[in-house]
Amino acid sequence: MTEIDYGQVTGMVHSTESFGSVDGPGVRFIIFLQGCKMRCQYCHNPDTWEMETNHSKRRTVNDVLTEALHYKHFWGKKGGITVSGGEAMLQMEFITALFIEAKKRGIHTTLDTCGFAYRPTAEYHQVLDKLLAVTDLILLDLKEIDEEQHKFVTRQPNKNILAFAKYLSDKQIPVWIRHVLVPGLTDIDDHLVRLGEFVKTLKNVDKFEVLPYHTMGEFKWRELGIPYPLEGVKPPTKERVQNAKNVMQTESYTDYMNRIHQS
Repeated sequence: MTEIDYGQVTGMVHSTESFGSVDGPGVRFIIFLQGCKMRCQYCHNPDTWEMETNHSKRRTVNDVLTEALHYKHFWGKKGGITVSGGEAMLQMEFITALFIEAKKRGIHTTLDTCGFAYRPTAEYHQVLDKLLAVTDLILLDLKEIDEEQHKFVTRQPNKNILAFAKYLSDKQIPVWIRHVLVPGLTDIDDHLVRLGEFVKTLKNVDKFEVLPYHTMGEFKWRELGIPYPLEGVKPPTKERVQNAKNVMQTESYTDYMNRIHQS
């Protein structure tokens, strides 16, 4: 049997960021992959939705890792690479190959995903488990616990996402849970309570973060000629962010802001 040359596996890459400080522990090299089936109203990367655009480029694992390793001396003991999107798990073969090669080089690997691509089948688990075996941490974006509200926010249901969270818990894969707090959209007290209760059932959560909505990606919608659905919506107040943290029993707003500034 011919041995797979993982370094030559290719993926559609939107862009990279050299010094990410909030997408996993330490300083991270972030690879943003192309393609996403969600249509989140607050998305700050709508230019990653389509799998192939003028913004994306097909790159090999070796090419991406060569670029990443230029910055390795900035990572320290905690840093490494993070693969984000778009929705990274639409390109499972590429991520798996990338992480296999990264682990050969002693690089910490983090996957940022919403989990929507998950399927509860033996065939999918076989492919997924190969990826999880070389993944040190998953940043899991839980956008909404209520299914109807989730459809309104993202145009997609959340059953697969919640099932994915439970699967990761059963496999004991370290996870940071993230919830983007958008006024009037994902900031509903009853839903926050239910989300907090769901997260408490998971056995693998190292961190549970509330990320305040921001408008920094709004200009991309305009550039793409897509009406921005949250026109005029402002970031949540400090009080509403703290309320969400209290309701879901996460870290305090002050701790979160201190961590951001210290990164």
